[in-house]
Amino acid sequence: MMNMLSVTGLTAGYGRVTVLHGIGIEAGKHGNVGLFGPNGHGKTTLLRAVSGLLKPKAGSIVFDGADITGESARSIVARGLVHVPQGNTLFPDLTIADCMSLGAFSPHARPHEAANKERVAALFPKLAERWRQRVRTLSGGERQMVSIGVALMSHPKLLILDEPTLGLAPKIKDELCKAVLDISKAGVPLIVVEQDVEFLLELTNHLYFINHGQVETEIKPGDSLAHSDIMAMYFGQ
Repeated sequence: MMNMLSVTGLTAGYGRVTVLHGIGIEAGKHGNVGLFGPNGHGKTTLLRAVSGLLKPKAGSIVFDGADITGESARSIVARGLVHVPQGNTLFPDLTIADCMSLGAFSPHARPHEAANKERVAALFPKLAERWRQRVRTLSGGERQMVSIGVALMSHPKLLILDEPTLGLAPKIKDELCKAVLDISKAGVPLIVVEQDVEFLLELTNHLYFINHGQVETEIKPGDSLAHSDIMAMYFGQ
């Protein structure tokens, strides 16, 4: 089985500040990928570079057999690599239905719009009950459901989630985790950044510990790993 995504020697940052120092990861061959590590050490920067929101300074990004290094975010989404960024990035005055329609804008996704809308409604029944409701009236958990729903409307071949449970109540976290697991079981590989260790271990089986803009540790399926091991990496014990 080939990797869906291969990142090699990636260097990237903001202005004169370099955040990523020749980092490399792979996704799609060993199952869902989890990225973890201290805040401010490059996880979000890596996702932004992979999804075309940040141009790399060096290195390569290959997705589904094509070199996408430096391509626009729009082009990358059209290829099927879809990124749900951290935080609320939705248009607040649009309805849920409007947001879903926008998610299916690309030629890659448009033929699947009706089927994907049904899929989103089945995954998130709360949204299906409020299809004409404006995003600004939703709770934080419901807005996160909309964000993931919009990503699914783009018909992803690979779905990237950046801290999907950030700031959510435990009950909403559980609902979201179940929905994301269902997405994975339906055949969509995932890359997940998450500070909630239990959530990460439930969703993924191939892990990268990101520290100072580099991969410090890689844990592949079958490697021994416990909650305490991750805590030790975080705190240097």
